[in-house]
Amino acid sequence: MSGEKERVGFIGVGLMGHGIAKNIVEAGYPLTVMGHRNREPVEDLRKRGAREAETIGELSAGCEIVFLCLPGSPQVEAAVQDILAAKGAVHTIVDCSTSNPVSTRALSDTCKEAGVTLVDAPLARTPKEAWAGQLDTMVGADAADFERLEPLFESWAARIVRVGDVGAGHTVKLLNNFVALGYAALYSEVLVIAAKNGVEATTVRDIINGSRMDCGFFQTFMQYAVDGDRDAHKFTLRNAHKDMRYVTGLANESGIASHLASGVKNSFATAEAIGRGDDFVPMLADVVAELNGVRRTTKDNHA
Repeated sequence: MSGEKERVGFIGVGLMGHGIAKNIVEAGYPLTVMGHRNREPVEDLRKRGAREAETIGELSAGCEIVFLCLPGSPQVEAAVQDILAAKGAVHTIVDCSTSNPVSTRALSDTCKEAGVTLVDAPLARTPKEAWAGQLDTMVGADAADFERLEPLFESWAARIVRVGDVGAGHTVKLLNNFVALGYAALYSEVLVIAAKNGVEATTVRDIINGSRMDCGFFQTFMQYAVDGDRDAHKFTLRNAHKDMRYVTGLANESGIASHLASGVKNSFATAEAIGRGDDFVPMLADVVAELNGVRRTTKDNHA
């Protein structure tokens, strides 16, 4: 091609996808987006120069590279099936979702048979960084595909790391989430034991602040647990449960005894089962407290 940028399709312009797609079109890539139940991001992207496709077949006909930013593997599997069935211009699919690596590797084989390359490039950080083009991404691809796609990734990510071949990106992403969600389960029990024994959450935070056990996740967790900031960490308990199901599934597939992963998964499974799936991760502290008959307080909610 004579310097022309390849045509990009985008399916899933939600909280993270909207920012990524915005940066892709502003970098000069011809962009086509799928319609979304929330019309606001679609209309915003159209104003910035993107086209809208009504079907995956229509999108596939006019794009060489398609990005997916979807809730999980079932939605990714369905989208990939539709893209391959369309037999359009697509030669590369980039999955930015947090997907099950077992599914990703199987999809990669299916795509290869159809002459299409699948790359996994899951995300780290928040919608704020997505909008600013400052996301982190962990890429699973062979070296040649990574080199080919890196300029496109640079339009929306500040830290781009090839972590291995296809499936490695989703594996690393899940392990990263396992660490964070494990901390969430740990902090929740710590706070309830403390409350039951007359120690306030603010004291727990003061003790850990600045110590070797302090970290960014601890700070955002405590912004809700102590200060009552509901928007400190906007990741739902339902999504956390989904990710931990993928972690335990990956452990099972690998023949690994997953005592800790199963325990963490069950914390989030319980939260979703009692109707709290739409709450955010730091609110697990409230769920654990309620299940133990403990009334937690924050600065905005004093008992």
